[in-house]
Formats: sequence, structure tokens, C-alpha cells
Amino acid sequence: MTNSRERTTPKGWPPRWVTKVPAADIKRGDGDRYSDFAEALCRITKDTVAGPVGSPLVLRDWQRKLLGSLLARKANGRRRHRTALIGMARKNGKTALGASLALAGTLLEADGAEVYACAGDREQARLVFGTAKRMIELEPELEEVCKLYRDAIEIPGTGSVFRVLSSEAPLKEGLSPTLVIFDELHVQPDDELWNVMNLGSGARIDPLVMAITTAGVRTDSLGSDTVCYRLYQHGQRVVRGEIDDPTFFFAWWEPKAGADADHTNPSVWKEANPGYGDLIDPEDFASVLPKTPESEFRTKRTNVFVSSTETALPHGAWDKCAAAREISPTEPIILALDGSWSGDSTGLVACTIEDNYLDVMASWEAEDDQPHWRVNLVDVRETVRDLCLRYNVREVAFDPFRMQQLAAELDDEGIPMVEFPNSAARMIPAWQSFYDATMDKRLHHSGDPRLTRHIANMVLKRDARGVRPVKESKTTRRHIDLGVCAVIAYQRANAQREPEAPPVVFITL
Repeated sequence: MTNSRERTTPKGWPPRWVTKVPAADIKRGDGDRYSDFAEALCRITKDTVAGPVGSPLVLRDWQRKLLGSLLARKANGRRRHRTALIGMARKNGKTALGASLALAGTLLEADGAEVYACAGDREQARLVFGTAKRMIELEPELEEVCKLYRDAIEIPGTGSVFRVLSSEAPLKEGLSPTLVIFDELHVQPDDELWNVMNLGSGARIDPLVMAITTAGVRTDSLGSDTVCYRLYQHGQRVVRGEIDDPTFFFAWWEPKAGADADHTNPSVWKEANPGYGDLIDPEDFASVLPKTPESEFRTKRTNVFVSSTETALPHGAWDKCAAAREISPTEPIILALDGSWSGDSTGLVACTIEDNYLDVMASWEAEDDQPHWRVNLVDVRETVRDLCLRYNVREVAFDPFRMQQLAAELDDEGIPMVEFPNSAARMIPAWQSFYDATMDKRLHHSGDPRLTRHIANMVLKRDARGVRPVKESKTTRRHIDLGVCAVIAYQRANAQREPEAPPVVFITL
């Protein structure tokens, strides 16, 4: 079946974050096939704003757009994406969409397909599966070819099966999924089930492991990033072009202003909910707002991740200081070096002395799949040396932690290395100066997405000595080193601009 309806920019599309997919790949993909299956054979299973029980499932144009991009195929006929993360707030029809996807994957794909509905607990996992099962019961054409069990749906004619699985169940070897749908990935206690399903699909041709979820908290009980938040950040980096991962599909609805958007503003509700005013009654938001804790409303209704700690800068303050330009080789600059040699990141940020302009000169960063990554210190040393030859570098300020030997070697070559320990005594006044300059727009930056991400990852630590930016937790893999570099570079540039105190004159009477 094909669908010839033209759709350009339907209501609810595009989400704030979405992977760019070539139009040709969408056209040759399975999006229309899966969408037409859903509308022809799937039924509404609960009385909702979308319609009464038993009425045909009608996909919205934004849902068709989503499936078109998700199920795109390359010129060689192979499926473009193998993993996917789709995020939308509650009540936007994700359970019904996931159930229709699962049924289509069970009935339309090759013989012997294995489809799984997964979640953090058995009750959650059964939501998508139970909805799919009810769709079969409401449609005679499906009921005729499907055999229903408590935890499985079998297609005897093809040997395909759709099962339910949760993190609570003992994980079994030998799974070979063709399609996996994780419901509410943000509540997974760890990434074990996600990894098992991805590894198990390796022997299949064109498998797809996907999650349809709302946002949640950033960290798990041990302080590490959740698998959902790691994939969310990975998706952002793919969309921004920071990394190349054409096998990963990312679509995420959230406010344009991000996590610090005004959650009480109806325009924010509309931005984060593609079904607002259609699948969702706007009055529902207003009625639950005063009765819902802010953090829960933000995650469930505006689909943003929350943290119990305070972000370093108010939302939008950093973006307002963006003003991209090139740093001239002749204008005096400060270089700031911060990082580590193992498992984290290392960066070099420049700040011009005359007009407080910041830009990233180099960055080395561990990925999530590189647990034993180490920065190449030879490469760092050569990069510093090269920058000092190309630019008018007045000094290189560095955090001496694990950088003493490298700094000593560069100092021996005549490069002006200046220690700037990342200590409370140094960082508290440096941060205050940086914060004030950002809020007053007395500094500007290139808009480099790496620096923007590191700045966003910084949270504030408050104690009797004052306030300074730190990581949210020691175990998190959200890097902040470029942000620390920016603070140091700005502080040292200020020091270069400060006039020397006038000499003391002694007058003898």
C-alpha cells in the first residue's frame, strides 16, 4: 500500500531535535507501508480525545512524518537506522503508535520475525504489548491470523512472534530480535537490557532497536547518566553535526527554550506536545498544573530532563552572547588548558585580551563507548606549540593536575605557562567574574556546540567559601572541561587588562 498525500510542514512537525534524513531515503523506505497498515487494521483501544474504542486509528501527519524518517532506506535497499530514540511528552499517542509499529513489524517483515516490547518493569512493558493485543481482538482480520497468549502473540503462518520482556525478568541468551520497542526508557535501572537487545539483533538483516519515551531525571541511583539521557545527548550531537552516526535516529519534542522554559506558559506546552489541541485537551494542562510537582510536570508534560542541582547559568544567557568571528593571528590572546589524561576530556580555549572573545581551539573527548580512553598528551603538546606559533599568545594558563610534565616541557621551550589550579580559592572569584560578564553581555563567544554543551553541563556547588561550577557528580560522563577553560581564560585575560598599580612615592618632610 502507498500513500500519495502531500505533506510539507504539518502541525506538530518537526520536533526541536530530529535527525536529517534524505528525501530519497524516506521515499524508498517503509514509512507509508507501516502507516497504512496502522490506519487499515489498528483500532483505538480506549475512549480518548482521539476517538471511541473500536474506531480506526488515524495517524496524524506528524506521526507519518516520524515513521517516514525512522523507517527510511538507503539506495542499496538496506534500512538506514538500526537504533532510535523518540521522545515526546505524555498523552501524545506514543503507546498506540508503538503498538501499531510492533504489530506491523510482526506481520509485515520476513518470516521468523522476533518483536519485543521492553520496559523497566513488567507492568510498564505490558502497556504496549497489551494495547497491541487489544487491537487484534478488535479487528477480525488480525484475529484470524494471530494466536494470542498471555505474554506472546504468534503468527503460525510465518513463525513470527511478538513477546513482552522487562528488566525484572532473567535475561536469556539466544534472542535474535528484528524489532525492539522500549517503552519509557528513562526508567530502565541500567543499560543491561538495552545492550542485550542490541547485541542480540546483530545477526538480523535491518534490525531496529528503538525507544519511545518521555524524559526523566538525568542520573541513576549511583549518580551516573541514565541510558536514556546518554542516548539523548548522543542524539543532540548527531543532529548538531558533532559526530557522524547515520545509523542512529533521533526525534525529540521539547520547548525551544529547553529545560529552563517557563513550564506554566501554554506556548511552551504546545512546543513540547505535537498532539496539543488534538490528541491532548489543552484544558488538561491547566487543570493538573497546580496539583503537580514542578519537576514532574517538566518531565511528563514538557519532556525535559531534570536535575536536583542548579544549572550554572540561567537558560539562554550563554546563547545571547554568541557572535561568531575569526580570531586574528595578531591580536593578543590567553590560552587556557584543562583536562585529564584518562576517561574524561581535555580542551584548549582562547580569550582575546582586548574584547573578551572566547573560542575553542582544540578538544579531546572520550565517547560513551570508550571506557578506557586516554588523551594523547603528545598531541596536546604539539597543538599548544602550534597555536603559540600561529597566534599572539601572551600566556597558557593551565590546571596543573596531571599536566605538570607537559607544562614543564612547554615551559622549557619558552612558552609562557601559568599555573591556574582548579581550586575553590581560584575558581570562586573567577566564576563570579565570568558569570557577571555573561549576564551583562561583556563577553562573546563563537557559539561552538562543544563549548555550549560543556557550559550547560556545569552545575553550581555552594559552600561557606562561595559558589563555583562543578560536575553534577564524579561518575557522570557529562564533560565540563571546555567550560572550565572558558572561565580560566576570561579571568586571565582580565588580569592582563588590569593596569599596574602606580608606584609608591615616599615624600620626606
